[in-house]
Amino acid sequence: MDFFATAAKGTEPALRDELIHMHIGRVRADRGGVHFTGSLEGAYKACLYSRIALRVFLHLRTFEALDEDGLYDGIRSMDWDEHLSPSHTLAITAWCRDSALTHTNYVAQKAKDAIVDQQRDRHGKRSSVDRKDADVPIFVHLVKNQATIYLDLAGQSLHRRGYRRRSVDAPLKENLAAACIRLAGWDRKSPFCDPMCGSGTLAIEAWQWSRNIAPGLSRKRFAFERWPSFDSSARKYMSELREQARADEIEDGPEIFASDLDHKAVMASEINAVAARAKIILDKKSVLDLAPLSPPGFVISNPPYGQRLMTDREFYGKLGRKLRTLSNHKVALLLIKESMERDLGLRRDKFQIMFNGDIRFRLTMFTIKHGKNKVSSKASWHKNDRPSVDKKHHRAKKASPHKGSSPKGSSPKGSSPKGSSPKKSSHKRSPWDEVKRGGHKH
Repeated sequence: MDFFATAAKGTEPALRDELIHMHIGRVRADRGGVHFTGSLEGAYKACLYSRIALRVFLHLRTFEALDEDGLYDGIRSMDWDEHLSPSHTLAITAWCRDSALTHTNYVAQKAKDAIVDQQRDRHGKRSSVDRKDADVPIFVHLVKNQATIYLDLAGQSLHRRGYRRRSVDAPLKENLAAACIRLAGWDRKSPFCDPMCGSGTLAIEAWQWSRNIAPGLSRKRFAFERWPSFDSSARKYMSELREQARADEIEDGPEIFASDLDHKAVMASEINAVAARAKIILDKKSVLDLAPLSPPGFVISNPPYGQRLMTDREFYGKLGRKLRTLSNHKVALLLIKESMERDLGLRRDKFQIMFNGDIRFRLTMFTIKHGKNKVSSKASWHKNDRPSVDKKHHRAKKASPHKGSSPKGSSPKGSSPKGSSPKKSSHKRSPWDEVKRGGHKH
């Protein structure tokens, strides 16, 4: 079977490595996500364990759809009894580009008509539509008159862990936070600190990863557990998989620190940490009062910007000087504006370009050696800057997508940093945008 796990743009290498670690089958990174082949059990495991994936799709069929009749006939010719019964609800999300059919709402409507018309002919009744929580979510991807039909295994986006009870302005999404932590190279043994924690997402994700807590355990069930094909043997497998995940959790791990100058942010972090069972050491203080970790560890954070008590330039200059006091620490910051890195005055090790919706930012990594990190007066974001994407992933971006079914580009709905709105990128919108936002459903 062929699957496609979607991810925030720029986090595909992290998702690829995560899925490889799960031993679920052949894995190949592409723009907007990762292809993998294997069994349904492997896809179940991805839904339960993945911290970085947004959704996991099962590829059903790809066919030519030159017009509405071609789309309708292609979908109606599929055997839907295997995936859907009249007693199960459905929802259809569509996305199209460079095709004769240009309206996603109409594409979703025609796809729904084809499915329920087949049901009426065979059973005399049809499935109802549930746009919020369907038993069988279906995704139609139409590009250059090639229609690809997927089933969504998870239902709701996998970034929803269930612990976010309180929030702050522009919170960092859980899957994006998890990807940043993995890409920053945290070893899950060294102390971890987020000194500008907002609602605590980075610290909570670090805690859960270091304690081997499967993110999907917070869900009562996934969409695939309501499919007609989910039989007693599949239920037994999922029950055993959950039991094993709970048994694999560990009590001990590195200390996880989080702090923020904003009292409301600290309160939100505390409430969310309790909901996540994360024993984070929280404090209300300025990042400029940050002390070295003992032993030296990782500082990973999403800095604020915009209107503050001091100008951005003054703040980031002071932040850079503070970070240079953290001997033998690793630092990773999510930077939105060119001036941020320049004003820090730190020489970076590497960076990874990511997108937060339409907003481009860089996860920029630094090593502080013996309290010294040479000031770089050449920190810039020139167009010819090359991110730290490995060659295998770079080749995968250029490769043809699986069966012509994978979209090019991704614009995940994620977190916006705190403060005023940054300049938006001109990158093309992805088909997964509609899925992440709820899309056009019928």
